[in-house]
Amino acid sequence: MALKIPDIHGVVKRLRPVSGGDVVETAPPEFSFTSFLKKKKTSVSFPEYDFKRDGTLVDAEIPPRYSEVERYYVDEGRSLVVIALNEKTNQYEYLLFEPKLSEFEYELLERLHEDMRSALILTDDEIAMDKRTLLLEKMQELLHEYGIKPEDKSIFRIQYYLTRNFIGWGRIDALMKDRNLEDISCDGHRIPLFLYHRKFRNVRTNIMFEPEVLNSLAITLAQRSGKHISTGTPMLDATLPDGSRLQLTLGTEVTTRGTSFTIRKFREEPFSPVELLQYRTFSVDELVYFWLAIENQKSLLFVGGTASGKTTSLNAVSFFIPPMAKVVSIEDTREITLFHENWIASVTREMVSEGANIITMFDLLRAAMRQRPEYILVGEVRGVEAQTLFQAMNTGHTTFSTMHAGSVDAAIHRLENEPLNVPRNMITALNIVSVQALIYRGTERVRRSLEIVEIAGIDPSTGNLRVNTVFVYDPVHDVFTYKGRSQIYADIAERRGWSREKLEAEIGTRKSILLAMEKQGIIDYVRASRIFQAYHINPESVTGNLEDLSRVLE
Repeated sequence: MALKIPDIHGVVKRLRPVSGGDVVETAPPEFSFTSFLKKKKTSVSFPEYDFKRDGTLVDAEIPPRYSEVERYYVDEGRSLVVIALNEKTNQYEYLLFEPKLSEFEYELLERLHEDMRSALILTDDEIAMDKRTLLLEKMQELLHEYGIKPEDKSIFRIQYYLTRNFIGWGRIDALMKDRNLEDISCDGHRIPLFLYHRKFRNVRTNIMFEPEVLNSLAITLAQRSGKHISTGTPMLDATLPDGSRLQLTLGTEVTTRGTSFTIRKFREEPFSPVELLQYRTFSVDELVYFWLAIENQKSLLFVGGTASGKTTSLNAVSFFIPPMAKVVSIEDTREITLFHENWIASVTREMVSEGANIITMFDLLRAAMRQRPEYILVGEVRGVEAQTLFQAMNTGHTTFSTMHAGSVDAAIHRLENEPLNVPRNMITALNIVSVQALIYRGTERVRRSLEIVEIAGIDPSTGNLRVNTVFVYDPVHDVFTYKGRSQIYADIAERRGWSREKLEAEIGTRKSILLAMEKQGIIDYVRASRIFQAYHINPESVTGNLEDLSRVLE
């Protein structure tokens, strides 16, 4: 079903009255928006939309042979999502509804859009203003200049589209704001967008683009990410201002169906370990294992397939890093977020101009070695930087990273062969490998840690790596089983002078803290980090307040 949603490209030279709009007079032909903006103006009031007072601006018409499954607002009253079952294909679809415009409102919006786009000359005071407020004030001034006074609901609809097109992301603005989405995929022009929804998984939308509109959006995405794209360099990997990851190809040079893009969205707030416990990605025993291992500077590698949660888990367990330890993170695109002060977040750089140096992950890793970090976090190893990473492990640096591999054997095979070429004796510096996967539980897709394995050294008789499986996942009962023996635990106890009883008591204490946090709803990354940091500094302050951990946060 196609909605009448304006994509602003044409210019309406003069306004004309249409039924439903109150036009006093048309704008004079000699009207100059540049000279208009140069006039000194005071703040102009404009009507503000209120959902409870004004009601919805969206009329959702479900197409025939569709049955509604769920609906929710992305922008209350202004952009509505309906998840509907297509009875013909028996597939869920994502139907986005935005305010419909009358012919008069559409033409007025085009005129406003063109006049504002022609020359936005701002005073020093205006530059410091909120963008949305300034935009709507300018709109109100222009309406006054035109001599037009539409009804409030017309103004609210036009405000929505002006804000969406100037400040937001145009046609995909609602998708970018929808927290239920993980991926936005455009495969070409005149092809519906496809999404990965956290609840309904892969869904088709009712949004598609004409070639020129899609190319314009692609250039906008590139510019907002601080990069350049053209037919000469038609491929781009970048990070959008909100932290989402963008892969973009322009035109038909590379992708024959037209411009394509994939936006990998990330939550504004990273997952905390307690959230992964709630989602059953890890058991409480596994999280305690990571907690003790990280505190005692053991190196970790998270392996798995695409969308298995490798980076999410890496970010979450990094919350266990001691509060004053120096951390350096190295990534192609920014994904790691820590509530940690002593942290250098570094990203690679492509060539931005002639003569500028390309800065690779290898360069950043080599520089990090000179910064005396206690923990090095590498977003993903896929090339020559793997050798430097394992050299860092062998020289005593604690490192966490991720890698695409389906199992421990596959991970070791990748490490030892082209293009990584890490010698087997260097791999022994890696302590723990966590294998993750996106699996089905009934009809639901969930992320689980399939096994946690320790690298136990090299067998002198065969020369093969010895491994010890510590935790394994049982898919039948959806539970994690501790295999009863851990070299990491034994090493920690020996180094810290703990007896077996002391080690078990420490494990039990940390389990009780994680379970208390889950029970009391302390799951957001800021408060969770503060609890972990407080335990590291003064354990009694946390263990003495297990019944009400909010006292620790006061």
